[in-house]
Amino acid sequence: MHNDIEQVLLTEEQLGLKVKELAEQITRDYQGRNPLVICVLKGAFIFMSDLVKHVKIPIEIDFMATSSYGTSTKSSGVVKIIKDLDVTVEGRDVIIVEDIIDSGLTLTYLIDVLERRNALSVVVVALLDKPGRRTAGLEVDYRGFVIPDEFVVGYGLDYAERYRNLPFIGILKPEIYKS
Repeated sequence: MHNDIEQVLLTEEQLGLKVKELAEQITRDYQGRNPLVICVLKGAFIFMSDLVKHVKIPIEIDFMATSSYGTSTKSSGVVKIIKDLDVTVEGRDVIIVEDIIDSGLTLTYLIDVLERRNALSVVVVALLDKPGRRTAGLEVDYRGFVIPDEFVVGYGLDYAERYRNLPFIGILKPEIYKS
C-alpha cells in the first residue's frame, strides 16, 4: 500500500493534534447541550472515533451512509442514503462528522434532509476541505485542514475500498486510479 502513495500530506501526529483541537472547540461550543454526532460512513469513521474520545460533554452518536462516488474518483452528483439514522433529529443539535468535502453536494443534501426533519441546528465538522472543488454554496463550521485538489487516501479515506487503514493521509499516485 505504501508504494502506491506519492506523498504523505498529513502525518499521524498532525492529524492527532488537529482532531484534539477540533474536539476542544466542540466541547466549548456545546457546553450544557447534548448534541447528536452523526458520522458519515464509511470515510469518517476513524476521524469520528478519534474526535469523540476528546469531546468532554455528553453526546449521542449515530451513523449515516451515503453514496455518490461508487468506484469513481469524482462524485456523480446523485446522492443516495444507503443507511439512515436510527434516532430522530427533531429538536436536536446535530454535528455531522465528514472526512472530506470537495464539491459539497453530498453534505448540502444531508444538511437539507436533517433540517427538513426539524433538527434544532446542524453544523459540520470536516477533517479535510478542498474549496477549489466546491460547487455547492457550503460553509464548514469546524475545519481540520484545507488541502490541494489531489486524490487522497488514508485515515478512513479510500480508493475502491482500499487504503482506509493507513494512519496518515497521503496523495495516491495517479497511475493507481487512472488504470
